Amino acid sequence: MTFTLSEQSALLKPIQVGGTAAGNRLFMAPLTRSRADADGTPSSLAAQYYAQRASAGLIISEATAVCEQANGAYLNTPGLYTDRQQDKWSEIASAVHRAGGKMFVQLWHVGRMAHPEISGFETVGPSPIAADLLTHTPTGKKPLPVPRALTTGEIAEIVGQFRAAARRAVDAGMDGVEIHSANGYLLHEFLSDVVNQRTDAYGGSPQNRARLAAEVVEAVVAEIGPDRVGLRISPGNSAGDMREIDDVSAYEALLCRIASLGIAYLHVLIEPSAPAFAAVRTQWEGTLVLNTPRTVETDFAMLENLADWGVISAAAVGRAFLANPDLIERLKLGAELNEPDVATFYAPGPDGYIDYPTLDEMVTPRSA
Repeated sequence: MTFTLSEQSALLKPIQVGGTAAGNRLFMAPLTRSRADADGTPSSLAAQYYAQRASAGLIISEATAVCEQANGAYLNTPGLYTDRQQDKWSEIASAVHRAGGKMFVQLWHVGRMAHPEISGFETVGPSPIAADLLTHTPTGKKPLPVPRALTTGEIAEIVGQFRAAARRAVDAGMDGVEIHSANGYLLHEFLSDVVNQRTDAYGGSPQNRARLAAEVVEAVVAEIGPDRVGLRISPGNSAGDMREIDDVSAYEALLCRIASLGIAYLHVLIEPSAPAFAAVRTQWEGTLVLNTPRTVETDFAMLENLADWGVISAAAVGRAFLANPDLIERLKLGAELNEPDVATFYAPGPDGYIDYPTLDEMVTPRSA
């Protein structure tokens, strides 16, 4: 596949994202790679992996746990709640900045998507409703358990954990953080009118279902400032066996509550033709980053048109950046793109991680 971005392309124009000056509007979307150490510390290869992709306008890291219990959906995913983890993220930030890039860390709590054999903890969520899915555990594929409903006290602790992880990210030298409220994980679970069956202040009305995500955003903004904070949502996304009868109202309530904070950006994973996207776009006046589903995420002509028309501020691209460290240069030249190797997405080691060739390396191999 080839596509050429002209020098006048809207996607190649610089953009101010909160306090971060991004050189272009093609961002690297967050991608779970399952290569962290057993204790949640990013691997020794992570700095090289991210620095290779520093030509992205903004790199958004793989999802990163805010506490030990927040992990558990996949094996070997990173965290940001210990000094050792923070030190490694500091190395990553330095490597990306030396290469001329900018980077936010995506923060998550996986909620009911966790398995105790991975996390070491009881699985929790908004309500005792399990995701009807199998997950890979150290002893093989197993169904996800019915989660225990979080208490209001535990919810307050989780808000504090997001805040503490954001502080660690900034102290590590990162340009900011993205709060993960999408893809079937904890904050998304609370937004759902199906998965969230609570009858307290965190359930029922759209405003109540939006409360946890809003409180997390408010706490993180209070800690590190609005210009370093992004938020990711995915209205109507069925990932993680997520279901929503109403995929608009809670999101409208969330955006209404946080509108005055002035965060750096809103990152939306959705089809641009979906009615929920129109509702979000109508309400959100700030910087909007679009991440389309993988079936159309490399439709650069569509993304270029949306950016040119002002429908989106920037586009986040996943697999294309995974397989093409020099994606921006390839698009400028109209060069062929590397195909991503699905078999190595979550495999340990350097294969399919730091060994995708750039155009220069295809002419002059690394071994030469």
